[in-house]
Order: sequence, then C-alpha cells, then structure tokens
Amino acid sequence: MNAYAANFAVSCVAEDRREVDTLQRERRLNQFFAGVEKRALRIAEISIRNRDDALDLVQDSMIKLARNYADRPDEEWTPLFYRILQNRIRDWQRRQAVRNRVMVFFGRGNEEDDYDPVAAAPDPAGRTPDEELQTREAMQSLEAAISALPGRQREAFMLRTFECLDVAGTAAAMGCSEGSVKTHYSRAIHSLRDTLGEHWQ
Repeated sequence: MNAYAANFAVSCVAEDRREVDTLQRERRLNQFFAGVEKRALRIAEISIRNRDDALDLVQDSMIKLARNYADRPDEEWTPLFYRILQNRIRDWQRRQAVRNRVMVFFGRGNEEDDYDPVAAAPDPAGRTPDEELQTREAMQSLEAAISALPGRQREAFMLRTFECLDVAGTAAAMGCSEGSVKTHYSRAIHSLRDTLGEHWQ
C-alpha cells in the first residue's frame, strides 16, 4: 500500500469515528431532552402562566442548546439548558410587560380564554370530585405562591426542587454565585411557608 492509499485509509477511519461520535452524542442529547422536557415545561409554565408559550420557550431552549452547546461535556448540559431557559423566560416576561402596557394604553384588557380541556378532563386515578377539587386547589395555591416569589427566588426554588440540581449546578444555571443560590432558595422556602401555612409540607 502506497503512502497516499495509507493516508486515505486513515482519514476514512477517522471520519467513520467522527460519524459514530456524532451519532452517539445526538442519541445522548435526545435522551437528555426526553428526561428534562416535562420538568422544564412545568418550570416555564409556572413562571409565565401560559402553557403554549411555555412549550415554545422550552423547545427554543432545546434548539439553542443543540445548536450551540451539543459538543460540551454531557454533565454541563443541565445547567446550560436551564440558563438558556431562564433567559428565554425573562425575555418573554419583558415582552409581555411592554405588550400589557400598550394594551392598557389602548384600553384593551386580557381577552384570552383560560379554559384548559386537559385540566377539565376526568381524573384517571379515580379520585372523588371532592378529593380532586382539594388536590387542584392545593396545586393552584402552590403554583400561585411560587409565581408570586421574586424572580431569582422562584428560579432557585424550581431548579433545586423540580430539577433537583445541587447548589453548584443551580448557580451555573442562574449565572450567579453559590452563596446567592443559597440565599435565594432559603428566602423562597421561608416565603412559601409563610404563604401556604399548614398546607406547606
């Protein structure tokens, strides 16, 4: 085998390895997205109170992570993804604040229909209407209390509680120090206890 043929064979092997690595990384990234999607959607939905927009924000965040950070080590994906998502949520909230000011200026209120056919469907667990109502009211109280938290406290609470990130991971996702995470999280817990009282567990 001459030198050209040897070099060509080596480059083919290297290209095959790159293709295999790319496929494996894509598979791991898809598994990451599948594992994080529901929790991320819940976090976004509590933050902005609109399921459709929350889903768009989660999908946009996934696309940005895949495009810009897929080559990062797998263990960096979670804090990176949540940092992207939190930035998307803040951008959405700023746009909504501007939109609401414009709508008030022109004398138009919020005319959106809040009916949710999924929430109105019968409970598959077979709970009685009273039990279902109590559970729904408790969840609404919790979501309202979380939504009422200051933004950074809400972020710290949801990332630590829903996503189970440790302090370091939460700090990376929020773009702040670990000490700030501890402060925001502690304040969120105290605020929720005060707000929810006996319902807090």
